[in-house]
Amino acid sequence: MKRNKMFTGLMALVLVFTMIVGCSSNTNNTEQNTAKTNESGSNTAPTEGTDKAVSGEITVITQRTDIVDTVFKDYAMEFNKKYPDVKVNFQALSDYEGQIKIRMNSDDYGDVLLLPTSIPLADTPQFFEPLGDLDQMKSQYIGLEERTVDGKSYGLPITVNFSGILYNKKVFDDAGVATTPRTPDEFLAALQKIKDKGVATPLYTNYADSWPLTQWESVLTTVAGNVDYVNVTQPNTDDNFVAGQPHYDLYKVMYDAAQKGLIEKDPTTTNWEASKADLANGKIGAMVLGSWAIGQVKALAANPDDIAFMPYPTNAEEVIMPLADDYLLGISLHSKNKEAARAWVDWFINESSYPTTEGGGMSPVVGAELPATLKLFEGTEVKFELQTPATAGQEGWVDKIDKDAEIGLWQPDFKKRIIEAAIGNRSESYDDIMKDLNDAWVKSRAKVTQ
Repeated sequence: MKRNKMFTGLMALVLVFTMIVGCSSNTNNTEQNTAKTNESGSNTAPTEGTDKAVSGEITVITQRTDIVDTVFKDYAMEFNKKYPDVKVNFQALSDYEGQIKIRMNSDDYGDVLLLPTSIPLADTPQFFEPLGDLDQMKSQYIGLEERTVDGKSYGLPITVNFSGILYNKKVFDDAGVATTPRTPDEFLAALQKIKDKGVATPLYTNYADSWPLTQWESVLTTVAGNVDYVNVTQPNTDDNFVAGQPHYDLYKVMYDAAQKGLIEKDPTTTNWEASKADLANGKIGAMVLGSWAIGQVKALAANPDDIAFMPYPTNAEEVIMPLADDYLLGISLHSKNKEAARAWVDWFINESSYPTTEGGGMSPVVGAELPATLKLFEGTEVKFELQTPATAGQEGWVDKIDKDAEIGLWQPDFKKRIIEAAIGNRSESYDDIMKDLNDAWVKSRAKVTQ
């Protein structure tokens, strides 16, 4: 398939990483050492010797049910070459957000775990051990700001992702879609052609598994066409879900696709693991996901080259795919082996291949080599840029407004409501839903920002 010529150049990406690599001279080389340079994307040498001063038994909780019994065990073997006296156990949760939130009602929620997005930012110190001062750590890692409280960082990104639409090029080609859709109208028209072809489900929502619906929020910057929008503009506007604004336009695509029958016939019976295989084999046209999913789907495809990634459709003048951290990896405040837990966190981020292989994005380590997934967009107009951090004094405002309003920007609830309304299971319109969300936003914003 020919990519739309409106996508040209990686200038912004080059500028971002020129800046990042320029900072690498301040990085602690010992902490950045990697055992597999080509796989992990790190540009440092392997660590020599072992560290028997660190010992203990830790439990690492992950969301990767697909590789917990294979790849993660291989990681443990590599880790033990350096830390032979640390025993690493793994637990994988299929509904990570839902299950870990329940476990965190007690003190027993593992030693190393992903920081749940459902935990309010201000509450992070109640559950996690601080990893260091942001001012010092940001010379070593990018993407720490999301879970920084009072200048302390509580997690390291397991990878740095970009988000958009993962799709099967052959499905689009066979349906007669000659160029990559750029706008919402073009995207919906492409989905209609796939539906008319009658072979594949055009757009798969994964409604039943719930968490995949939260992936849509990741493309808000693309819809806005502005890296300032999410953290700077959004907390300072009362028009968050108003027609013509990014949130309204973002989820209107979801609503229209569902209303037009361009999604799965019965959303209540979707299955995440099966959907990856169906996308790989041409039974599904597209899904809204992060770059972390590229490798997973390609691994299941008879022809991996059929699997491609495109920006989310936007009417904005610029096409921006924001670089954003995936889950952050942290240490339980209640861990009895914090030194061993920290050894695992540092090793996993700096020395394992996870960030760029299984993680599917780029390494958060400053100065790391760019992975092949980002190089796919060379010669296009798509810009990869870091989102602008919140204005000083407004850190965490979006999170606070969202929690107080009970909107759930990163939860599946209102996305499910949109789909249900679109397919006729709820007697309300899209505008009704947007008005409810915006009214709640306005009320809570007044409380948080006063």
